[in-house]
Amino acid sequence: MFTEQDIKQLKSKGIAVKDVEAQISRLKNGMTFSNLVAAANIGKGIESYDDNEVQEYINFYEAKLSKLSIVKFVPASGAATRMFKFLFQFLNNFEASKLSIKKYAERNNDALIVKFVENIDRFPFYNEVISKIKQTQSNFESLSDDEQKVAFVKTMLDAKGLNYSFLPKGLLPFHKYEDQVKTAFEEHLFESTLYAASNGVANLHFTVSKNHQLYFSNTLNKIREHIEGHTKTTFNVSFSYQNEATETVALTSENEVFRKKDGSILFRPAGHGALLENLNTLDNDIVFIKNIDNIVVADRNIAVSNYKKLLAGVLVEAQEKLFEYLHKLDTGDLIDTDFKVIALFLRYRLNVPIISDFERYTAQEKIEYLKEKLNRPIRVCGMVKNQGEPGGGPFWVKDAKGNTSLQIVEFAQINFSKTNQQGIVYKATHFNPTDLVCGIKNYKGEKFDLTKFVDTEAAFITTKTQNGVDIDALELPGLWNGSMAYWNSIFVEVPLETFNPVKTVNDLLKPVHQGI
Repeated sequence: MFTEQDIKQLKSKGIAVKDVEAQISRLKNGMTFSNLVAAANIGKGIESYDDNEVQEYINFYEAKLSKLSIVKFVPASGAATRMFKFLFQFLNNFEASKLSIKKYAERNNDALIVKFVENIDRFPFYNEVISKIKQTQSNFESLSDDEQKVAFVKTMLDAKGLNYSFLPKGLLPFHKYEDQVKTAFEEHLFESTLYAASNGVANLHFTVSKNHQLYFSNTLNKIREHIEGHTKTTFNVSFSYQNEATETVALTSENEVFRKKDGSILFRPAGHGALLENLNTLDNDIVFIKNIDNIVVADRNIAVSNYKKLLAGVLVEAQEKLFEYLHKLDTGDLIDTDFKVIALFLRYRLNVPIISDFERYTAQEKIEYLKEKLNRPIRVCGMVKNQGEPGGGPFWVKDAKGNTSLQIVEFAQINFSKTNQQGIVYKATHFNPTDLVCGIKNYKGEKFDLTKFVDTEAAFITTKTQNGVDIDALELPGLWNGSMAYWNSIFVEVPLETFNPVKTVNDLLKPVHQGI
């Protein structure tokens, strides 16, 4: 199937032939859908705490903070192109000589462009764009209002202008304050001091595109002295790229490997599941995971960050008890009551159903069973009430072996052609805002090999367009989906105010992103 040139290409990327063959087989055979048993809800897979309990967990975490090695892991490799999709469409379709922007919006039912131009001076990048326009267009002041708006959009997006669509989302002007404008990258540094700093040091790890790292490093160098002085915190910031060896092939509609014009195989980034390799390089006790665009202005961040401490408190408390039980299992000195207590902890604290004939096991078999279930990475995930947002949610899922577990499932993993699966989705009360706190070391202080806890069957197949040709593309099991399928999971309800992503540029107009 592969030419000598193909083999050289695979070797250069560190990809084994057998892995590509497995990818092709998966694409041809289709993806395996999740088998939903029930939606997780309060009291059945999702925990909910009152204000006093929340504060107790926060206090518990803060008391442990100085003895923990903590890192904040931020996926930040995405370019900002999608944020400006409707603006690119506007530039491609709008002709100022024929229609006003208002008439264009009415004809094309484009409410997004109306909102953008009516609030243009509220965007955090307004002054920067206007300054750039005046440097390049001496007649700007004499242009009509519509012409000025078009010039503004062009200057934002064009390579000869500010080229915002090339930049990573994390380095765009995100929030405007009275005296400065801050990027999402800088806001994440500040946020880390609120819950992820220990002994005056905050560790952050950003996964970035190789093309963008220099921009991140330059930005860090510009702001480091100021933000370290302001927060009295030393920032230890590291970066990594998505490993080329995690890239995947795509097939044409004829089930042929898609190739570029030069005959080489097209390899594509395999989704956020590829970042498991990056996560697996970290060697900290606690890992906070949060997307680069889910960040709010400083005065709102303090309240939101308390819920990160809540999740961390839940994790550390559960982990301490889990470690205690594993050490006890190591001694082998257990009575029947000990087995029952540990089994109850597994079932009701870690949401792991116990095998039906557990009571018939010998003592040694019980020890081996409990250790295998307990000795895994652990995550505590925030869940918010369903508000019709796109994306995954918490469900009870049954695997091919009949084992039921608590999972985060994306809609793409659900077979909506089956009525019973549809019905379960419609009963879902919460969704996943990608707000996780993870424990990646075992009870002996050794780091887990996270690649051993992946459900490889949970890969995604999506239809994309490449050079005008429809292709079937393969994505690895999602980082918080199939890549964490065999972790122990605790889901905790958190307020909707903790979820504030910026999917389009207009989201920056929301109060949570307005600094003044």
